[in-house]
Amino acid sequence: MAVDLVYNPKGVQLKQAKKEELILSKSKAVLWDRFNMVFFILEHIGLLFAPFYFSWDAFWVASILIILTGAIGTSLSYHRNLCHKSFNLPKSLEYLFAYFGLHAAMGDPIFWVSTHRHHHQFVDSERDPHSPIEGFWFSHVNWIFHNNYLREKCRNSNNVMDLKNQAYYRFLRKTHLLHHFGLALLLYVTGGLPHLIWGMNVRIAYVHHGTFLLNSVCHMWGTTPWNTKDLSKNNWVLGIISFGEGWHNNHHAFESSARIGLEWWQIDVPWYLIKLLEYLGLATNVKVPTEIQKQIKLQSS
Repeated sequence: MAVDLVYNPKGVQLKQAKKEELILSKSKAVLWDRFNMVFFILEHIGLLFAPFYFSWDAFWVASILIILTGAIGTSLSYHRNLCHKSFNLPKSLEYLFAYFGLHAAMGDPIFWVSTHRHHHQFVDSERDPHSPIEGFWFSHVNWIFHNNYLREKCRNSNNVMDLKNQAYYRFLRKTHLLHHFGLALLLYVTGGLPHLIWGMNVRIAYVHHGTFLLNSVCHMWGTTPWNTKDLSKNNWVLGIISFGEGWHNNHHAFESSARIGLEWWQIDVPWYLIKLLEYLGLATNVKVPTEIQKQIKLQSS
């Protein structure tokens, strides 16, 4: 019996369009890899000039921006508020703190939160975006230069639809580079090269490596008081450098906790800020592990 072969031009066009879209997407990823590499190199070249442009004004500008973009923007906002939903904020304050996080130069909130949620979902497996099982330098920094590889590992960003559905975060995703250039221009206009180098190069390098060390060092060296079935470690040095994020085994044991430094002696600057916001009635539904949850983790270790 003869079978008629029906040519479907719309189907062919659709497949061709998807193929072209995939090629374009991969090309964009390569461009981002190159941009990230150039940005990273220039960031560290600027560090070489920092001692020659030191001033106390520039030092304090960098220090304040480190607190705003690192402790508040990255740790409090990106990590604990947006990614793990460990507490709630009024939208105006949520958006303001997320804007601080944007200036840490580690990607817009959608990218950062999606990557970190994949990290927790596939922690220290072949699908973890930045695990030291692929080598120290890959987990520390090389992963940011391999966007196509990350896309293959993570496959999609459907784990961040809560942010994609908000126009504000879509706006930041489309325009985030402009905000960095705007801040750089503002720093230069107000304080010349000292403010520019210390407020951008020094500050961004500090926040970058303070965060990257969590992916590398805190999955290799430190203590493991909790049974998390992964490589996460508490590292007291990074507990100080990263304002409290270095108690990484604590975090992996209780991901949704707004408090990461669970012991009184474990410094946790964002937690102190969250408690202040809670006292003022601005932070609500603040989550911390119960004593029963702690005992369960201890008994399974």
